Amino acid sequence: MSRVAVNGIEIEYEALGDPAAPVILLIMGLGMQLVSWPDAFCNALVARGFRVIRFDNRDSGLSTHLKARKRPGLLRTIVGSALGLPPRVPYTLADMADDSAGLLDALGIAQSHIVGTSMGGMIAQLLAVRHPEKVLSLTSIMSSSGNPRLSRPKLHAMRALLSRPAEPGNPESVVEHLIGVFGVIGSPGFPIAREHLRRQIAAGVRRAYHPAGTVNQLLAVIACGDRRRLLKRIGAPTLVLHGDADPLVPLAAGRDTARHIPGAQLQVIAGMGHDLAPGVQAILVDAIARHCAR
Repeated sequence: MSRVAVNGIEIEYEALGDPAAPVILLIMGLGMQLVSWPDAFCNALVARGFRVIRFDNRDSGLSTHLKARKRPGLLRTIVGSALGLPPRVPYTLADMADDSAGLLDALGIAQSHIVGTSMGGMIAQLLAVRHPEKVLSLTSIMSSSGNPRLSRPKLHAMRALLSRPAEPGNPESVVEHLIGVFGVIGSPGFPIAREHLRRQIAAGVRRAYHPAGTVNQLLAVIACGDRRRLLKRIGAPTLVLHGDADPLVPLAAGRDTARHIPGAQLQVIAGMGHDLAPGVQAILVDAIARHCAR
């Protein structure tokens, strides 16, 4: 793995595959790290003829952690955003989209296929709006348009997402907590063995654990608001992938995303929730590879 300076911060990234192959840039979701893109998933895309770049967003993993002097509360940000007030947050999703564009520039990549999941899908959408010359195609996975009527999670899923470990300073407690979270938001049609999930989560916690950064990113998501008008400006060929069992970002949000991006295709995956379960990865890889090849 390597690190580059982008937009006044440092971004940790990893490049896989033939440097001469078409590039797929993977953008991860809220509080997640580049290793949250499973190795098997990335290697499968490489085997389909792509160069894959995955990276840590700002405030996650080994990229720069930003310290906010005075961070606004979640409730205040939600209310302000609903009232159309200018957000006072440490940074925005637009800043994170510019990070992605800056990473491509730093690596000398003029154009790339862009794949984002959850919050990463929102960032990918904004990248396609703000830097259209860099985007060969867009794939938005389990994400939304920001439409407040259709993006509301189920209450039990939101409770799980906002809950805290019993002992935040104890790695074992953090791992158990995150296992519980993914047990709530994961894919019922593609169950994961508990020990597999434990190994995956424990590896991420050992690498980096930065809950304050996750709060900053959540503030950026809330402050971003409704993107439907912006989505109409996307000219890149777009594929929207969404599970019909997602309790965190409902399928209606995925349908709405596809509806507002000109020419977008929607593929609904039965039994998929809000994770990249091993059983669903082959479906995602095939859909992404076919879309990028077109």
